[in-house]
Amino acid sequence: MFFNNRWLTLAVVTSTLFLIVVDMTVLYTALPRLTLALGAASSEKLWIVNAYPLVVAGLLPGAGMLSDRLGHKKLFMCGLPVFALASLCAAFSPSADMLIASRVFLAVGAAMMMPATLAIVRQVFSNERERALAIGIWAAVASGAAALGPVVGGVLLEYFWWGSVFLINVPVVLAVFPLALLLIPRGEGNKQRPCDFVGSAMVMAGLVGVIYALKELSQINSSWTVIFSAAAAGVFFLWLFARRQAHSAQPMIDFSLFRNRAFACGVGVAITSMIAMVGIELVLTQRLQLVLGLQPIMAAMFILPIPVASALASPLAGMLLPRYGARAMMVGGFALAALGIVSYALWHQTGTAMQLISLAVLGFGLGGAITAASTSIMLNAPEEKAGMVAAIEDVSWEMGGVLGVTLLGGLMTAVYSRSLSLPAELVTGDGAYDSLDEALRIAASLSPEHASLITDLARTAFDQAFMAVLICAAVLVVASVVVLKMVLRKSLGARQPS
Repeated sequence: MFFNNRWLTLAVVTSTLFLIVVDMTVLYTALPRLTLALGAASSEKLWIVNAYPLVVAGLLPGAGMLSDRLGHKKLFMCGLPVFALASLCAAFSPSADMLIASRVFLAVGAAMMMPATLAIVRQVFSNERERALAIGIWAAVASGAAALGPVVGGVLLEYFWWGSVFLINVPVVLAVFPLALLLIPRGEGNKQRPCDFVGSAMVMAGLVGVIYALKELSQINSSWTVIFSAAAAGVFFLWLFARRQAHSAQPMIDFSLFRNRAFACGVGVAITSMIAMVGIELVLTQRLQLVLGLQPIMAAMFILPIPVASALASPLAGMLLPRYGARAMMVGGFALAALGIVSYALWHQTGTAMQLISLAVLGFGLGGAITAASTSIMLNAPEEKAGMVAAIEDVSWEMGGVLGVTLLGGLMTAVYSRSLSLPAELVTGDGAYDSLDEALRIAASLSPEHASLITDLARTAFDQAFMAVLICAAVLVVASVVVLKMVLRKSLGARQPS
């Protein structure tokens, strides 16, 4: 019975999930060094970070359908070698453009595997309590990996070059492949399930257009023509996609699922959690390195309380969920997360101990909320739509990551560039206003007195932007608590199991 052990199967799929999610945030600590090595411009930095989660989010609905059609194991096994090959390409990319292309290739492999991971968990665990615990562990790995990405990147950069953050995927995939082949149950796909490639292209074009427009808003010399054109094109393609799904007999995304309040709120909590976690980690890792001058490994160690607390909270939330219900767990998790953000905003320039405690509270709250959200999504949908529901769950994660980088990262850029005022006789052009690392590079070419002035002004502007991001994240989480309590009051009792 070794090859049918459900807990070993869970270990195999979650180890792959860990790689998929880590690659969404692993570049945060590597960005300053990577930017210097590849000579990446600000717009290229955006797409180096966002290309992967954006393409994954665009492909996931179609991948969910394909997983239901072919069988979850088959698509999962096909995605493993694609992911390994793409990791090799990314690790040895000679230019920013090549790295962006490799990240897109990497996203294809990730999208093939990701819906299958959660669908396989649901398939092999038939007992309701075991399934809730297994989904809690799945969520713990996913949220922990997203939070742990910068830590992994920081540790690797201490000893290796920036490409090692991708190269580490290859030996893990080689170890997982034979185990997955033996352990994961075969499962028959539904041959009647169609594959809508046109719909996949529509949602991809729509997401790229909207995200590009949002990012352009943060630029100091942004073009309103470009912003409105990109936004209009993105909204149009997303509207076409929604219309196509509404008229399809077997849609990629069945929007009727969102009529279930518990399901819809689960999706909303997953997106909001990732916006807060990814956005805060992105700006925090930049501040630790560029303002406080920490090495990547020290910056990584500083944010370690977030993934550790998140990983501890997720299985605990999975065990408590049947007793207290999804509503209480999501509301309580977000309340803790808001407390962590506010306390960090108050203490971020004082004692280290209070900062670390605040980050731990943030991670613990988000970990619990994410687990409740994942369980609420998976257990409030029919079994025959497991692949689709898993894809929706995964899209929530990836879109939350993209929006975290775009909205909170964009807010940081906008506040920084508009708060910064440099002597015109010392600095020409917009480079220093574009990013703090560019301002520091320019300062390094000036005399010590002028360099000190530029550095102080740029770091002060960045700190103002950092505070704006914390305030925005706190408001977002608190608003979500209010919405959850209102929307779920009638559909989920505080002690009713989800």
